[in-house]
Amino acid sequence: MMETLSENFMRRAIELARGGEGKTNPNPLVGAVIVKDGRIIGEGFHHAFGELHAEREALKNCYENGKNPEGAVIYVTLEPCCHFGKQPPCTHALVEAGISRVVVGSRDPNPLVHGKGNAYLRENGIQVDEDFLRSECDELNPIFFQYITTKMPFVALKYAMTLDGKIATKTGESKWISNKKSREFVHVLRNRYAGILTGIGTVKTDDPMLNCRLTNENGCQIGNNPVRIICDSSLQIPLTSKIVQSAKEIKTIVACAEKGQNEPSFIEKKLSLENAGVEVIEVPSEKSAEAEQNQRPSVDLFELMKILGEMKIDSVLIEGGSSINYSALKAGIVNKIYAFTAPKIFGGQAKSPVGGEGVNLVEEAFEFRVEKVTQFENDILIEYIK
Repeated sequence: MMETLSENFMRRAIELARGGEGKTNPNPLVGAVIVKDGRIIGEGFHHAFGELHAEREALKNCYENGKNPEGAVIYVTLEPCCHFGKQPPCTHALVEAGISRVVVGSRDPNPLVHGKGNAYLRENGIQVDEDFLRSECDELNPIFFQYITTKMPFVALKYAMTLDGKIATKTGESKWISNKKSREFVHVLRNRYAGILTGIGTVKTDDPMLNCRLTNENGCQIGNNPVRIICDSSLQIPLTSKIVQSAKEIKTIVACAEKGQNEPSFIEKKLSLENAGVEVIEVPSEKSAEAEQNQRPSVDLFELMKILGEMKIDSVLIEGGSSINYSALKAGIVNKIYAFTAPKIFGGQAKSPVGGEGVNLVEEAFEFRVEKVTQFENDILIEYIK
């Protein structure tokens, strides 16, 4: 007798999938639940890049618990893979285990898998139900979907502002606009994204660490540090900065502009940074009227993202000032915005989250749509998606 599909089992798979956040990049988040006679007999998720995929984890869980998955139904949040990578194909494992039905949430846009995984299962006598709670499953992997189809990182912009849209007072003070709960969530984001990017201005002003400080209830570190990426056109970053001083412990990239970097002082600074553990990459300079007006080379952020994609950095969280925020929007690389608003008013001529030259006409505005609203005590976080 064919079992009736249950949304609860797929939602359990979605919940499991989130356990891999920050560890599977550039692989997707995937969860799987195996059901027999209306009961869960095995479950699993993709824990980390290079480790077992969710389906094999769930089968392993079955066998460890003395359960037989033959004739069972498996709920999986993403189409099972059918190619050899770091792990063998999950489709083969499902066929060998005697699974009778596979309920799939998202379709895998990876050209090596797209449609082929489900087709292989059907060819081997397994019933496949596609698009079950697809929208909820799709929400797990905007990063993977972007990266696997474009080879460009998924880029998010994060900032905290006051009710009147200020990111600092008129004297430049900005600590702290948002509350403790909001700041704690920022570390959840740092764990989620493979890279974190800021400009040299932020480094010189705030001397940040840009690390992930997620801890469990015992105070032990549980988050992964993102790769730190500093846009620093002419290598102004101080060797004494926290970023440089910790570069041997946390992977750090300094992106400088290619133009005019043959001077002895530049070469000497680059060598000093590399000796400190920093990876220095030269990026084509931005070609714009504003860059020409500044009369100094500026890193082309679109070209930088192409380079980071080639380095398998699938996602970047931008935590910078108003200048780099505008440059990112102008470069067309921003996929998402996390905008925290605190119930404070600064007034005056203090900076707003986005600076630069700005647009001339309303129809030239950078447009996003609201995806989610969350309240952290008195702070409001609005997530916008492109």
